[in-house]
Amino acid sequence: MQLIAKNIVKDYPGCRALDDVSIALHSGRVYGLIGKNGSGKSTLVKLFAGVIRPTAGELYMDDQKLLFRDPNDAHEKGIVTVYQEMSLVPGLSVAENIFLNRMPKKNGRINWRAAYKEAKDLLKTMGVEIDPREPVSTLSMWQRQIVEITKAMSFHPKVLLLDEPTSALAQNEVRNLLEFVKSLKDRDIVIIYITHKLQELHIVADEVAVLRDGHFIGKASMDEIDHKGIVNMMFGEVSIRSRPKDIAVRAETVLRVNHLSRPPHYNDVSFALRKGEVLGIAGMLGAGRTELLRGIFGADPFSAGSIELNGHVLTRTNPAKMIAQGIGLTPEDRKNEGLIAIHSIKDNLCYASMRQTVIGGILEDKPKRSRLAEKQVKELQILIPGMDAPCSSLSGGNQQKVVVGNWLNTQPEIMFYDEPSRGIDVNAKQQIFEIMWAQARKGISTLFVSSELEELLEVCHRILIMKEGAVVGQVNPDVCTINELYSCCMSGVIPHSITFAESGAEDIGKE
Repeated sequence: MQLIAKNIVKDYPGCRALDDVSIALHSGRVYGLIGKNGSGKSTLVKLFAGVIRPTAGELYMDDQKLLFRDPNDAHEKGIVTVYQEMSLVPGLSVAENIFLNRMPKKNGRINWRAAYKEAKDLLKTMGVEIDPREPVSTLSMWQRQIVEITKAMSFHPKVLLLDEPTSALAQNEVRNLLEFVKSLKDRDIVIIYITHKLQELHIVADEVAVLRDGHFIGKASMDEIDHKGIVNMMFGEVSIRSRPKDIAVRAETVLRVNHLSRPPHYNDVSFALRKGEVLGIAGMLGAGRTELLRGIFGADPFSAGSIELNGHVLTRTNPAKMIAQGIGLTPEDRKNEGLIAIHSIKDNLCYASMRQTVIGGILEDKPKRSRLAEKQVKELQILIPGMDAPCSSLSGGNQQKVVVGNWLNTQPEIMFYDEPSRGIDVNAKQQIFEIMWAQARKGISTLFVSSELEELLEVCHRILIMKEGAVVGQVNPDVCTINELYSCCMSGVIPHSITFAESGAEDIGKE
């Protein structure tokens, strides 16, 4: 079975998203569909899924021409999509989300017993134990993604489109999901796997298909192309940098966390952050990384312990207080917590710095707001149709840059980054890392949480390891390998050969 696109064109006002794209995809293979932000990946997926129609060109399944009025038509043809931004209804149960609008019925009424059993059986095939009666609102991000994928598999698809399916998953869940995706090849399914995590392609994909600026660049077998070759197809020549050696951590402690607790999320956490340091936090799902950042920032209350900022002890915090103290937080869930998607790009770049852009606490300083927004658009290379366009019009990667730019406009002394590279392409990730390093040179300190352990090794001066809500140790990224870091996160045991001294940073910055 083949899924074929012939001479596809998709135009939007002032923009050609796809330009004469032709591609043939065969069943029994996993295709990694990649490209930088704005390359046309999501547009092509939406065309396959029946969400939008092409301006010109044709789609075929084998010799049958496909004409979709809406996604239901695509579902009927066996084309199912799991989008990067999840579409679950938080107030409904897992089973209700999986069988939304098609709940099993008996005698004209919903057969709840059958619904729960079928949902449980489907989840079991995914290798997870999630109660089908559980409300989705109580699930973690990775569990929600598993439910989303399970929902897609319940349609018994001929074509499965996976748009950044691992973006919310920790490392061990990623491995399980990739193995599951590979197993689907035996079911005669066309699998299109969209990702910015290039390291996943060699695990899961048979071929890579590359789009650039709306054009189809070509396909390559994963057996015949390496990481550099893929990046060159996406961007041309791109330099992948590691942490510059000229960034030295200063002796001054700017943030000290003392025995901070919020059971069951984290317990008795203590560490110090020094001026100009990029400090990573690694851990598996449920380790408490995000909850710890939110607790320090004041988004959630902690039950015990204290925080010292430049020697000043705080036993209670809230976001307004911490922003005033020069701390910024880019949240893990940019869609619901980092942006107001229907508001303009300019507004979203200035919300955190509103105190700086009002006159007398009342009047809006419009010229200053414009200057701040334009500064971040330029420095972060955010691709926008216009300052007044809604953030919802941007790609996921450009939305993430808006979140970062919003906080950089507050001129922070300390930045908390929670999964800042999620859904961002290789080039954009490098830009985010360059921002962290540039801030470090100015003496600005960074706490950096990422599920991509490779990123932590590349970017950070020091990495804390969290397991089951506790900081169990710290490693030196200059001597730690990715396999060792993964093992530390899983076991909670830190070999002496890769750790720093317990006091924290005597050796940091001596490069």
